[in-house]
Amino acid sequence: MTDVADWLGAVSLVAGALLSLAAAIGVLRFPDTLSRMHAATKPQVLGVLLLLLGLVLRLRTLSDLGMVALVGVFQLATAPVAAQMIGRAAYRTGRFDRGLLDADELADR
Repeated sequence: MTDVADWLGAVSLVAGALLSLAAAIGVLRFPDTLSRMHAATKPQVLGVLLLLLGLVLRLRTLSDLGMVALVGVFQLATAPVAAQMIGRAAYRTGRFDRGLLDADELADR
């Protein structure tokens, strides 16, 4: 059973690392703020969660599980807030392409 957990942990670690790499490449390569914001939050959070899952499967102690759970909750709580703040700052300064918006609810303010 430990061999299966080790293999699943290794797969989770590699998958999380690849998703985090894809997020970093997206932040560097995407042309505008809104696309970069998406790349910085969606695959990066999933990548970190997969890395944490891989750590739990490899370490298998209760104290490590608690610490990894705290890191995961903190990541899930802060990434959407950071994306909201980045999006708000980009909207207020006008540093985004209005053609990319489907609807602009803040246009009348």
